[in-house]
Amino acid sequence: MRILGFQKKWDKLNQDIFTTFRFVRRDRDWGVEEVVQIVYKPRSKEREILGIARIIRKQEKDLNKRWCFYPLPSFPNTPDMITPEEAYADGFPGIHRGGDVEGMYKFFLEAYGYSRCHKELMNKLTLYWIERFNA
Repeated sequence: MRILGFQKKWDKLNQDIFTTFRFVRRDRDWGVEEVVQIVYKPRSKEREILGIARIIRKQEKDLNKRWCFYPLPSFPNTPDMITPEEAYADGFPGIHRGGDVEGMYKFFLEAYGYSRCHKELMNKLTLYWIERFNA
C-alpha cells in the first residue's frame, strides 16, 4: 500500500469524501480504486498515520489554464481547469462562498516551483475514507 502524504492537517480530511491535487507520477501514477495510507508529515519525526482511503476518481488538471469568471469565446472554461468550487473544497476559500483559485495557484507555485507547475499536469484525486485512525 502506497502512502499519500500531507504536510498540513487540512479541514477537508475531516470529510468522508475529500480531494487532493498531486502531480502525475513518472514511476507509477495514482490509480482509481487504489487503496492508500493517508499520512501526516510522512518524512518527519512528527509522522502520524491518519487512516486508509480509496481513490474513487482521478481527473487531469492543467495549471497553465486559468479559470475565467466571465468566459469570452476565445477563453472557454474547460474540464481540465481548476474551478472555484474545487479550490473551495480543497481548502482555499474565497469571497462569497467561492474558492480562491489564485490563492491555490500561488500555493502550488510556492510548494513546487514555477517550472514544475508550468510543465506538468496535475491529478485531482477524489478519495473516501475506508478507516480513520485517531479520529
